[in-house]
Amino acid sequence: MAMQRLADIDMPAVLDRRFHPSPAAWEDEVLYFLLLDRFSDGREAGVRGNDGGLVAGGTTRPFRPGDAGNAVGTEEAARAWRDAGGRFAGGTLRGLEAKLGYLSRMGVTAIWLSPILKQVASQQTYHGYGIQDFLEVEPRFGTREDLRSLVDTAHELGLRVVLDVILNHTGDVFAYNADRHLVGEPGNQWMDPWWDGRPYEVSGYRDKDGRPTLPFAVIDLDTHPDAWPDGAVWPAELQDPQTFTRRGRIRDWDHDPEFLEGDFKELKDVHQGQGDVDGYRPSPALEAITQCYRHWIAYADLDGLRVDTVKHMDLGATRYFTSVIKEFAVSLGKENFYLIGEITGGRQRAVETMEVTGLDAALGIDDVQDKLEYLVKGVRNPADYFALFRNSTLVGKQSHTWFRNHVVTMFDDHDQVRKGPAKARFCADPGADALLPAVFALNTLTLGIPCIYYGSEQGFDGAGDDDQYLRETIFGGPFGAFRTTGVHFFDEDAPGYRTLAELLELRRARLALRRGRQYLREISGNGVDFGVPTMIGGRLKSVVPWSRLFNGGEILCAINTDSAQSRTAWVTVDNDLHRAGDQMNCLYSTDPGQVGTEVTVQARNGKAVLVTVAPGGVIVLE
Repeated sequence: MAMQRLADIDMPAVLDRRFHPSPAAWEDEVLYFLLLDRFSDGREAGVRGNDGGLVAGGTTRPFRPGDAGNAVGTEEAARAWRDAGGRFAGGTLRGLEAKLGYLSRMGVTAIWLSPILKQVASQQTYHGYGIQDFLEVEPRFGTREDLRSLVDTAHELGLRVVLDVILNHTGDVFAYNADRHLVGEPGNQWMDPWWDGRPYEVSGYRDKDGRPTLPFAVIDLDTHPDAWPDGAVWPAELQDPQTFTRRGRIRDWDHDPEFLEGDFKELKDVHQGQGDVDGYRPSPALEAITQCYRHWIAYADLDGLRVDTVKHMDLGATRYFTSVIKEFAVSLGKENFYLIGEITGGRQRAVETMEVTGLDAALGIDDVQDKLEYLVKGVRNPADYFALFRNSTLVGKQSHTWFRNHVVTMFDDHDQVRKGPAKARFCADPGADALLPAVFALNTLTLGIPCIYYGSEQGFDGAGDDDQYLRETIFGGPFGAFRTTGVHFFDEDAPGYRTLAELLELRRARLALRRGRQYLREISGNGVDFGVPTMIGGRLKSVVPWSRLFNGGEILCAINTDSAQSRTAWVTVDNDLHRAGDQMNCLYSTDPGQVGTEVTVQARNGKAVLVTVAPGGVIVLE
């Protein structure tokens, strides 16, 4: 049934089901973030199904090393490959559903799914952030029934689903009739509507072809029948002109109120309400969008939401949304429904925003990602990364404050705001694939809720001057990873996939690796002089160890940031938990010969053990 207005939502029917319960602790979960359009079209050959068996059929063969670069052999072909990266590639909800076993066998427990609601039909917003209809699924992705089936299958396989949602803006659903800010060369000039504190006139809502031919008002479908379903914005409650701030695009992303009132590039900013946080009055538009997401939580049985562009929203608007959604989720029996906010602008802003609004966690963008990636690459001091989780000055609490369930940590992502115009996945640097075990270990075995960005497990190496180069397809198609076309990358024997699966299995089996306190450990080359590992001459090629302590036990983890040779060091362990002569057993190592061996605790710097870590590798002792 088509839903044009909020009144068309049949909430009693949507609520007539048993809902999947929340996890007891989100720090036990492992997120996997994927852009639906770039993940799977369901046509891959030679892959394993959700039951683990080989799937018959398929038309896209697996990638072979000789395929790298097969799409860019000529300049014309390379141009076609680049152009394909800016358009819908063909990933679907059904394709993703068929690959849930791939994720489950890797050890992932929760999918962070990119936005799936209907986009402006005439535009190539394959990423999902340009919503035109908040009550319908994007038809290029599938149907609302496909979404429900995906989540049901995920739950059967022990996976949870967190949906990416947008409150701050809609898609590019109308055009400005700009009267200022002339740009361009003589003879080819136009008005460029950017934020200057004043509203702009509007030409009209866009029709199905993208032209602003529809009135900028609540649409009368008798007069303009073609406005449904691909014109204007839906549900109809959002068509009131007061839905939008209409103040043009943001140029200064740190200027208040510009970053709150301005459009996010071509996406149109929604007026959310007014007032201070405690007395905030949500706008009808915010209330309507919130009602839409209540519907999707119940209809699809979602487990959490990732809230986009929180920095660009009023704190009162975020608190309103958080309160309404949390109460609704509890009414469904989802006592720990999780709300993760994308909060740019630094860690202090993130902490303060969470405390004021009630969001559960912040994405580890900004300094977390930077220090995680570049510690492993040997150009950041380890103390800078580990201090992110224990900063008593920032949060006004003591150093054992646990951020374990309030920060989502990752090293690759879909837009890399932190890198400006020079976008690059972790493996884009020459030889960085040799450090994948180390970065996976630092991501998954330290505090926080770890998140893997799709393709990292296959060593994707996208890089360029646009976000699209971070968004290669796994399933093949015209914009495949490693500059390919026509081959897929669902390789469960790939070194990165296997290493990640082993680490996540270890994390699942050891509570301390999910919830334990965390300490960066001192090291020594001679067993006498100890200190935390530190860059020398601007480089760090060293063992980097840390401990996770929980309930009287200690697990010692260590990585080697030198990808060329093994490194050995004395590593401090907890003085009170060990006696000289005790043995610590090797639970895991990227050097298989070390697994099951023991090291002896000695009375050095309190207590210490001698540890050797393989090049770019990992070792875990208990």
